[in-house]
Amino acid sequence: MTKLNIGIILGSTRQGRVSPQVGEWVKGIADKRGDANYEIVDIADFKLPLLGEADPGAGAGAWSSKLASLDGFVFIVQEYNHSLTGALKNALDYARDEWINKSAGIVSYGSAGGVRAAEHLRGILGELQIADVRVNPLLSLFTDFENGTVFKPADLHLDNVNAMLDQVLAWSGALKTLR
Repeated sequence: MTKLNIGIILGSTRQGRVSPQVGEWVKGIADKRGDANYEIVDIADFKLPLLGEADPGAGAGAWSSKLASLDGFVFIVQEYNHSLTGALKNALDYARDEWINKSAGIVSYGSAGGVRAAEHLRGILGELQIADVRVNPLLSLFTDFENGTVFKPADLHLDNVNAMLDQVLAWSGALKTLR
């Protein structure tokens, strides 16, 4: 059986963002497992304009192709104003069929662990027919980031990330049979 392809989606495009640090940390843990092909997917690389406001150009086609090549996702979600970023919502809206019957895990961070952003994302994922898994590693801006800019996760998060990945792989494999 071929390995599943799991995209670790960075959910922010802001200058000075810390999501690349969190994404690389998750990828490092995932790669040590050797049970799937994991890759960072940075929505900033696709230069998606606001949906419906401008010609999407090549970015939308590249985004669609990238999503279609993946069997599941891990979203790196930061909480801004009690929700997820506009850039992530816009990127989610740019695709439809490419999301259907895939699974997703969520790694969230913020002052309250990013729980409100994760909960908002879960509602959107349900509408897109993405099965989100139960385990949601929560990272605190107060204890897992130095000065809010340098990611230094507590060791306790390792078990949660691995449990989340276990669930993402199980669900991604099962849902692949429906596609």
